Amino acid sequence: MAHMLQTVFLDLKIIIPFKTLSFGKGVNYTAGLSRVRTSPDHGTAFEIAGKGEADATSFKQAIFTAIEIYKNRQEYRELTKNPLKKQARRQGRQER
Repeated sequence: MAHMLQTVFLDLKIIIPFKTLSFGKGVNYTAGLSRVRTSPDHGTAFEIAGKGEADATSFKQAIFTAIEIYKNRQEYRELTKNPLKKQARRQGRQER
């Protein structure tokens, strides 16, 4: 399943096409935070609240995307926790 991430804030040139193309499966992602923050691409939909009419697809996708980002961050930390240290050149090596 393709993931569509919305990374632009309040830019209608991007938001309108994004929401049109994502068909209710889009996810908002806030980059640069120490914690993972995702949210569904739709608003609060107060007019259908409590009526059992809401589609949970975007909400589920936001959760799955958050889990994937979290796992990627864990993997990155694991891969970079013990990097090779730069070795100092030894003094007095003979040239060949």
